[in-house]
Amino acid sequence: MENKVVIIGAGPAGLSAAITLAEKNIAVLVIDEYLYPGGRLLGQLYEESPGKWWNGIDESKRLFERAKALNVELLLQTSVSDLEKIEQEWIVHTNKGVFRTRQLLLATGAAESPFPIPGWTLPGVMSVGAAQVMTNVHRVKPGKRGVIIGVNVLSSAIAMELQIAGVQVAAITLPAVNLLTKDSGNPIEVMNSLLHVSHMAPSPLVKIGSKFMKNEFMKKLGITFYPKNGVKMWDIPIMLRKAVVEIVGKDQVEGVVIATVNTDGSIVPGSEKRIKADFVCIAGGLYPLAELASLAGCPFHYIEQLGGFIPLHNEQMETNLDGLHVAGNITGIEGAKVALAQGKVAALTIAHKLGTSTTQQEIQRAIEDVETTRANAHIQFHPEVLTGRQQLKKIWAESLPQVTN
Repeated sequence: MENKVVIIGAGPAGLSAAITLAEKNIAVLVIDEYLYPGGRLLGQLYEESPGKWWNGIDESKRLFERAKALNVELLLQTSVSDLEKIEQEWIVHTNKGVFRTRQLLLATGAAESPFPIPGWTLPGVMSVGAAQVMTNVHRVKPGKRGVIIGVNVLSSAIAMELQIAGVQVAAITLPAVNLLTKDSGNPIEVMNSLLHVSHMAPSPLVKIGSKFMKNEFMKKLGITFYPKNGVKMWDIPIMLRKAVVEIVGKDQVEGVVIATVNTDGSIVPGSEKRIKADFVCIAGGLYPLAELASLAGCPFHYIEQLGGFIPLHNEQMETNLDGLHVAGNITGIEGAKVALAQGKVAALTIAHKLGTSTTQQEIQRAIEDVETTRANAHIQFHPEVLTGRQQLKKIWAESLPQVTN
């Protein structure tokens, strides 16, 4: 089957791109492996400002209805197993057939990267994203009382969502330091991520206190005198001086063993204590889900500020492979609104290549909208995301053939 444009991923970037292309009278096929369109939008629910809520399910429905009205074809519960380029066409192999296109957009999003902890194979241990989907999408509580291991932007936001759903979060705490949790178990490193969600806290003390933590000296001072039992945000103790050393239980999760940690993350001997819980969430952060870009032969670069290995691409969302484009969290870990804006850029770039009336000025305005959306993002997953974007931009420029006179 041949379509003018194939989009892999029905999250915010993919749906936004599909709508933009369909509005240009370009036929579109969107492929996604999940039951519903929306991607990570489906689990999101948070208050952007007093009385103003961002509801991912509502946003997903709005995008889906708009796409259907424009005759966008969606293939859900469809997994992609391989990509290959034959002459001028991209061949997309799926469990529902093979599709061909000259213009392919990868909007595959992100995946979670949990870290191992003794006892993590017990029933009741899950990623924090799984708890979010269970609660906000399927309306099933993951348990009555849980502990979240890993203090970061994602875990903080989801903890608030769990509380709204009537699920008690006993604590958000650090993992014990090992080779895989070196940064996420270090109180100083973790404080940086926590400061970026302090504006979401209802506590004026937390909001005001965060303003004093702008330099390393104040951060070290703050960690040194940080209360051992944590500071509460949304009535949840955020424990930067405690770490989970073990998840315990016989046939399922019954609790965790936590210990006090020094400012460098090392365990204070003899400080172990057990906390009751019937579920545990591990929050190791997100990384770009870019395996399909790798299969396609796209070069990658590791950029920590963007969440890991990123397929090489430019501001127009083009890769260096003809006809292959990327948008959303595959390009770096950011919020849904940035993904929506990137999807539009990718679509306009594709539309221009297909000979529509789309102008370079229109594409440039969309690129500027991405930058504005990024600057105004309610949740920033990495404090140095702009540095990461600039680094990628430099790498792209250096990869271009040099023109000599």
